[in-house]
Amino acid sequence: MGKKVLVVGGGGREHAIVDALAWSPQVEKIYCAPGNAGIAYQAECVPLKDTDIDGLLAFAKEKEIDLTVVGPEAALAAGIVDRFRAAGLKIFGHTKAATAIESSKEFAKRLMAGAKVPTAAYQTFTDFDEAWAYVRAASLPTVIKYDGLAAGKGVVVATTLEEAEAALRDMLLDGRYGEGKVVIEEFLTGPEFSLMAFVSGRQVRPMVAAQDHKRAFDGDTGPNTGGMGAYTESFATGKSGLSFISDEEYDFAVAHILQPVADAMADAGTPLSGVLYGGLMKTPDGIKVIEFNARFGDPETEVVLTRLESDSYDVFEAAATGAALPELQWKDASVMGVVMASKGYPGSYSKGVPIVITPDFRERIYHMGTKRTDDGLVTAGGRVLMAVSEAPTMKEAARRCYAGIDQIRCNNLFYRHDIAKYVLL
Repeated sequence: MGKKVLVVGGGGREHAIVDALAWSPQVEKIYCAPGNAGIAYQAECVPLKDTDIDGLLAFAKEKEIDLTVVGPEAALAAGIVDRFRAAGLKIFGHTKAATAIESSKEFAKRLMAGAKVPTAAYQTFTDFDEAWAYVRAASLPTVIKYDGLAAGKGVVVATTLEEAEAALRDMLLDGRYGEGKVVIEEFLTGPEFSLMAFVSGRQVRPMVAAQDHKRAFDGDTGPNTGGMGAYTESFATGKSGLSFISDEEYDFAVAHILQPVADAMADAGTPLSGVLYGGLMKTPDGIKVIEFNARFGDPETEVVLTRLESDSYDVFEAAATGAALPELQWKDASVMGVVMASKGYPGSYSKGVPIVITPDFRERIYHMGTKRTDDGLVTAGGRVLMAVSEAPTMKEAARRCYAGIDQIRCNNLFYRHDIAKYVLL
């Protein structure tokens, strides 16, 4: 009998995970909590919040779920993995203690220092006056990070003292994200990229790298977002999946960043058992860490998992149980994904705007913030849809992706026209 899988979450990342699992010959039934309108085509959506640990655990027991795969960081930080494992259930994701690699910037910095992982110099503050004095005495730009989880929005690159002061007030005085603690880092320069890996204890299986586009508008202008698009290139550019990252630099990132972190977490008694996401930068002094996440990135997952040829169920189950992780097989293809977001995002925006995807749409599409009503498909979030195309070359993937977007009708969406511009110039 085929396997029953529960995927926790309801965004584009989870849609990509569901899609990968749907291709596994071992998987017979997929549930997704809470899911979304697009996920509903491949999985049975369950009206449970991703942080409703009691409800999710009861559901998994009732349905005799073989494996649960966790997408969002909030569920991990709430301790879903600890609860499921205590009940004898298989679950892919890190324990609450291990999730500190993402949920505390200060923890991650201390860990990197101990493991000699290259990263920006930093100081931690809980007092506004001390932090403000430090910033005034330092050079600009400077990077100010909220210490805890902030849904990808707790980072400010301050180019003026006014911006720095406003960020510190937000994080330390006004409690915008919660209890106040900040990490202030030196500003690094160079192209950023994302390198994720499946990790089980000391075992590290790196994925192909991808590059995200954080700014809202063309030309890397506008406010930071959760990500407006991503791409990964074919192996014609090297094994990393990005033409600006050489094979040697990719190997360095695995050997001197991902592996030491996995080892340090195991040494601390908090081994990793899911995805380690390295937000990295190629600086003039080499590859350095900007941040770590304890789960799949979004929107990078949508392009990276599109290239995965290995049976995703095998990989998820091995990490969940501590078994040997299989070697990963990847398609030799270029993949581009472009996010369509509600006008006004990342600020305030309208919901409930109708969406029509014409029959001529031929590419992959991952739903990020959609809902199905009696009147059809409507917007239900800031980032709404992500069109994803794969092709032998990046140029062809881009052509297909933007041609696909032309087949999506909605009068309240915007998107960037220059995803993968670094490759296509």
